[in-house]
Amino acid sequence: MEFVYPAIEAVVVGAIKTMGYNLRIFGKENIPASGPALLASNHVGYLDFVFTGYAALKQGRRVRFLAKKEIWNNKVAGSLMNGMHHIPVDRSKDPQAAYQAAHDALVRGEIIGMFPESTISPSFVPRRGKTGSARLAQAAGAPLLPAAVWGTQRILTKGRPRNLQRKLEIIVNIGAPIPTHENDDVRALTDELMSQIEILLKHAQERYGQEPADDSDRWWLPAHMGGTAPRPEDVEHKLRGPGKPDPKES
Repeated sequence: MEFVYPAIEAVVVGAIKTMGYNLRIFGKENIPASGPALLASNHVGYLDFVFTGYAALKQGRRVRFLAKKEIWNNKVAGSLMNGMHHIPVDRSKDPQAAYQAAHDALVRGEIIGMFPESTISPSFVPRRGKTGSARLAQAAGAPLLPAAVWGTQRILTKGRPRNLQRKLEIIVNIGAPIPTHENDDVRALTDELMSQIEILLKHAQERYGQEPADDSDRWWLPAHMGGTAPRPEDVEHKLRGPGKPDPKES
C-alpha cells in the first residue's frame, strides 16, 4: 500500500486550488484504465511532471517518472521521490539501472513518464526526441502515450525565477496511444511520437486563453508565436557547439 504518493497528491491538489491555477486537461480518456504505458511529453518547465502526472491521476493512474539522480541528493526530495517510486537516472555511471527499473515497472503494468527531449527546451519548441522512450516501450511491449503541456514554463523554468502569480492557465493534452511492435524502427517510432507531441502542443497553444501582460512578458512565447524565447536553431547551435552537425540532418 502506498502512503507517500497519496499525501503528495493532496498537497498538489491543495496548491493548485490555492494558486487558483486554471488547469485544463484534454484527452484524459486516452490514458489506459489499466496496463502499462509510457507517457511521453514535451518539456518546457520544471513542474511538467506534476501536471502531466495529475492528468493521469484524474483517471486513477499514478505515473513513475524517470528523473535526474541529482534530485535525490536532497534528503527530503530524495525520500519523497523514493516514496513515490520515481526512478533516478545516473547518466554518468549506470543509466542502464534506470532503464531496467523502468522496464520492470512497465512489465508490472505501471505507467512510466519520460521526456524524450531529455531536457527543457529553451525555445519552448520541441527538440528532436531521443530514442530511449521508444526503445523502452518497445522492449516492454507497452504503448507510447504522447502528451503536451503548456503554461508550466510561466511558473518555473530554466533560467527564470519562480513565478508566484495566481490564476495562471495550464493545459495538458493527452493523445491516443501509439502501439509498439518488436520489429519497429525506434528512430521512426520516436519521430512519430514527437510528431504527435507537436500536434498536441499546437492544439494546446490554440486553446490557451491568456496573453503576455506586456512586451517584457513575452519571454514565455516561442519566437514563431511572437515571443522573445530564443529561436530553435539558435538553441541547437548553442547546445551543439561550433562545427558540430545538426542531428536532424543525420
